[in-house]
Amino acid sequence: MHTSSKPLTYTHTRHACYMGYVTQAVINNLAPLLFVIFRKQFGLSLEETGRLILINFGVQLIADILAVKCMDKIGWRNAAILSHVFCIVGLVCLSVLPNVLPSPYLGLILSIVICALGGGLLEVLVSPIVEALPSEHHESAMSLLHSFYCWGQVATVLLSTLFLFLLGENLWMLLPLFWVLVPFLNLFRFRKVPMITPAPDEKMMSVKELLSRRLFLTALLLMLCSGASELTMSQWSSLFAEQGLHLPKVLGDVMGPCLFAVFMGIGRTLYGVFGQKINLRLSLLGCGALCTLCYLTTVFAPWPFLSLFGCAFCGFSVSLMWPGTFSLSAAAFPKGGSAMFGMLAVFGDMGASLGPWIAGIVSDMAESMPQAFPAFPSGGSAMKYGILAAVIFPMLMIVGALFFRSFRKGSSSEHLNT
Repeated sequence: MHTSSKPLTYTHTRHACYMGYVTQAVINNLAPLLFVIFRKQFGLSLEETGRLILINFGVQLIADILAVKCMDKIGWRNAAILSHVFCIVGLVCLSVLPNVLPSPYLGLILSIVICALGGGLLEVLVSPIVEALPSEHHESAMSLLHSFYCWGQVATVLLSTLFLFLLGENLWMLLPLFWVLVPFLNLFRFRKVPMITPAPDEKMMSVKELLSRRLFLTALLLMLCSGASELTMSQWSSLFAEQGLHLPKVLGDVMGPCLFAVFMGIGRTLYGVFGQKINLRLSLLGCGALCTLCYLTTVFAPWPFLSLFGCAFCGFSVSLMWPGTFSLSAAAFPKGGSAMFGMLAVFGDMGASLGPWIAGIVSDMAESMPQAFPAFPSGGSAMKYGILAAVIFPMLMIVGALFFRSFRKGSSSEHLNT
């Protein structure tokens, strides 16, 4: 007797999008966990290590720009499948290329470029898919969606750390092959789940129209600061805990990037549940202030564990920055469409590229010219100077949130009603 399977619903579509963000968490956080190993095995400098972060998010930025132009033309489903293919190929290359190419660093770069193409497509794609689905509280749904990036980051850190602890750092190349299962399985979900067809391009705002709005330019500043504030601390926390605070790798990974992701996930999940009762603009202002305090605590705390707590709790402070700016923009420009989400992702990835790279450059300068950078009493001076340089981004976040709020209160013409 033949029994037909139950039809897939929009709930399955949401679940596929959730796993899409888990996939992006793997792409963005696996390599930084291996930075210490890469430095030991391949002799990378701090600037070369930071350059890998810059390349990752720089390529994601390029993918964002291409997606803005092409995503609606090739279709959301095809774009989702393509993004997962890039992630799969990139992770396999990360396992193989550094050990077979004459230049291991070139192998790392090529692998990260391929992964980043998939990550960039996912960033532009997943949010508008969920935004288009029926929901009473889109802001809460968006924050809940972005919380899965955090839980994906937690899983990536914990399972990868356990893997390296049990099997040894010499077998790190097996780790990307383990994580390739996530995009591989989710690819088949996206082949079948239902999607709501986006409105035709002529009914939506163009990139030129969006860029002519001062309110949207402020949103782009918020996105740049969001990406830089989050990724600088997230991407450097593992290396900072081990080399700056002299903690064992297992303890440093769990107390640094893992707790960072846990706090970030808690913040996004809480907003996903209670978001309709919270003033989002005031929350972003508070996030900027708290993030600034966390950065300064990480740098100036007299004890390593207090410094590490500042690093970890920074995850809570940045939790609403990225999804909150997405939600504010979607509410202000309901006809922004794929172009709006793409431009926001471009500036988010621009910040995610610049912040960690600037931190790497300043850290390298402090390491190579110690006479020009006075030592901190608690140690870890080189990397602390790098993190201190990046505090400009959460401070700009405060300014941007105030500016955004004044526009919203003072000028209804900035809001798109037609």
